[in-house]
Amino acid sequence: MGKVFDALQRAEEQRAQRAGEGAAAGIPPVADAAGASVQRTFEAPSPRRSLWRRWLALRSRGAEEDAGALNKRRIALLQPQSFVAEQFRTLRARIDSLAASQPLRTIAVTSAGPGDGKTMAAVNLALVMSMGVSSRVLLVDCDLRRPRVHESLGLRVEAGLAEILRGAAELEDALVPVEGTALQVLPVRSLPSNPSELLASGRMRELVEKLVVRFDRVIFDLPPMLGLPDAKVVSDLCDGILFVVRAHMTPQGDVESALEVVDRSRLLGIVLNDADATPDRYGYAG
Repeated sequence: MGKVFDALQRAEEQRAQRAGEGAAAGIPPVADAAGASVQRTFEAPSPRRSLWRRWLALRSRGAEEDAGALNKRRIALLQPQSFVAEQFRTLRARIDSLAASQPLRTIAVTSAGPGDGKTMAAVNLALVMSMGVSSRVLLVDCDLRRPRVHESLGLRVEAGLAEILRGAAELEDALVPVEGTALQVLPVRSLPSNPSELLASGRMRELVEKLVVRFDRVIFDLPPMLGLPDAKVVSDLCDGILFVVRAHMTPQGDVESALEVVDRSRLLGIVLNDADATPDRYGYAG
């Protein structure tokens, strides 16, 4: 955990330096999560304020994304031999290793706020998991407010999660295979007016139980953890949780606040997205 906070601290320092902000004189050093002393060079915004700014930034981009952003979300499909795809294979291997000692049929992928890369991580992890021999893998888009899985994989959606939870469609009506892979997807079609209530319903719990019987591994792409109850509700139904942090972007305060909400007993680890890493060093370069 300390390495993640160190990376976030360095990212904030670099960003402040680029913006021409210097360290305030006379401000005493503070301790990071690992107990090391670091010099504070910025005033960290509150999680609520930083989340609001990030939501506004995402809205200002418009609904359409460029081809590069979409391709990045499915890089394990487009470039299966790339360095990034290999990092997701490494993540898959670590999860498989953990699964030898604890049940890990259902895995939730979330983040503190929007724009951290949770959908990218969920899509690529599901893709590399589906490459296993005789693996039955399902990717479920649980973001009933801002779904992105179907766009990332170029899927045509006839029915989705909301329709199943409302009783308007059966599971078979909503499952979509990803062409050229063994992966199946349960996407989102309509955006309901009561997403939190649907995800907290008994039908959602029954659906998860049904999916566990049918698939070897189910990956849930959840909404961000902060500001909404949706991610907490669904993550409590899953065996494990992966938490995505974006280097140079996710404020440390947001990470700390989100990890206070997450059930730590289910937390498998943190995926550091968009880090300054190279194949001969460490981590994942997004």
